[in-house]
Amino acid sequence: MEKVINTYETLYIIDNRVDEAATKALVEKFTALISENGTIDSVEEWGKKKLAYPINDETEGYYVLVNFKSEPSFIAELERIFNITEGIVRSMTVRK
Repeated sequence: MEKVINTYETLYIIDNRVDEAATKALVEKFTALISENGTIDSVEEWGKKKLAYPINDETEGYYVLVNFKSEPSFIAELERIFNITEGIVRSMTVRK
């Protein structure tokens, strides 16, 4: 059976209270995780931006957008890791 490879876009927001070194470590962690399980097309660090609405009494977060290709089964694992990682406020992955 042929392997299915889809193109995805994931956007995640790192808590504003996390220091610069930890923010960089989180970006590297997720970039490495995605590259181990797929092919990264681009990583765009948008930096600190105002949130559309307050989350946990915070009004700013550090945005990171990643475009990549992977198998569909990896997405559930990626979302699980986003949810259990301290410092990640929100994440969203969509198939392009």
